[in-house]
Amino acid sequence: MTEMTSKLAMELENKYGAHNYHPLPVVLAKGKGAFVWDVEGKKYFDFLSAYSAVNQGHCHPKIVDAMVEQARTLTLTSRAFYNDQLGPYEKFVTEYFGYDKVLPMNTGAEADETALKLARKWAYLKKGIPANQAKIIVCENNFHGRTITIVSMSTDPDARKEFGPFTPGFVTIPYNNLDALAKELEDPNVAAFLVEPIQGEAGVYVPDEGYLKKSYGMCKARNVLYIADEVQTGIARTGKLLACDHENVHPDILILGKALSGGVFPVSAVLCNDEIMLCIKPGEHGSTFGGNPIAGRVAIAALTVVKEEKLAENAERLGKLFRDELRKIKSDMIELVRGKGLLNAMIIKPKNGKEAWDVCLKMADNGLLAKPTHGHIIRFAPPLIITEAQIMNAVEIIRKSILSFE
Repeated sequence: MTEMTSKLAMELENKYGAHNYHPLPVVLAKGKGAFVWDVEGKKYFDFLSAYSAVNQGHCHPKIVDAMVEQARTLTLTSRAFYNDQLGPYEKFVTEYFGYDKVLPMNTGAEADETALKLARKWAYLKKGIPANQAKIIVCENNFHGRTITIVSMSTDPDARKEFGPFTPGFVTIPYNNLDALAKELEDPNVAAFLVEPIQGEAGVYVPDEGYLKKSYGMCKARNVLYIADEVQTGIARTGKLLACDHENVHPDILILGKALSGGVFPVSAVLCNDEIMLCIKPGEHGSTFGGNPIAGRVAIAALTVVKEEKLAENAERLGKLFRDELRKIKSDMIELVRGKGLLNAMIIKPKNGKEAWDVCLKMADNGLLAKPTHGHIIRFAPPLIITEAQIMNAVEIIRKSILSFE
């Protein structure tokens, strides 16, 4: 068999795979903790964490062991039958986050779609909105996934161009704008407000303090469901278990994915109370793999690691240190550093024809992986098990890379 090299791996993907991603030219073959290695054996800090899916670090032994042990016993039954792992997981996850019920799915996009269906069903059965008239308020620059319905509420031209016709029923307002929300909430046909507590894909856009709490209160006053998409911001990433916890907001519908499995298996979930969840009856929603035995075991292990290893506390403490250190770098390429916990971004001002992509290539050369979003913003999101010493080493790589363009 031909020995795998980075060049060969990239050529194979380019020839046989869809061209729907534009990755950095790095081919990874191994991961452990906060680090990954390419096929030639070069070691890198991972400062993307699979878009926050590996908050617990690469190949966490407790999570991997749970997956392997269950995989040897029973992998999939479908929901045509009960299995002995789903009930214990459902009890664990609902008590963990404080809800009556969970609807298990596999991916973040599926979980968002599930939340939309729940909100519409509730709107017709409980709020009394006329058939097919329910509206859901969303925010500009949102990112909730790639399905047709989800891109229908996107404002990203790349997400929408030549994918229409689009799903109706969405009203778009500016993010972090309470006046715009108040105006749309006057419509009695509004069923829900879907919001990211921090807009990750938009470039780690953190709203004003109080935005979540005030918008939640406004929705409650109008009998409108508050749906928080915490697929990327949840599970300790921002320094609290949920980003909504920073303002003591308990969403009506909570959407989780990514780190719910520690990155070893596709697991997502939608949590809410009985009044909403029991609007869905048998046959009205489901998934062959949703709630499978491996997913249940893996998610319990992943969430247990978050609490046992105090990952939220680590993210809060090291996130402040990281932002403080980045702000000390003297370069006019750095326009702004922002974030919360260990979800951070650096806005890059082009210099001598060099942009965020060039900075990321230089950082990769120096042993740290991150990726631009929207061309001029670099997102930094290392695994939450990272240590203070490792953070300081990573900052030195970032500093060295940025200053190489001076």
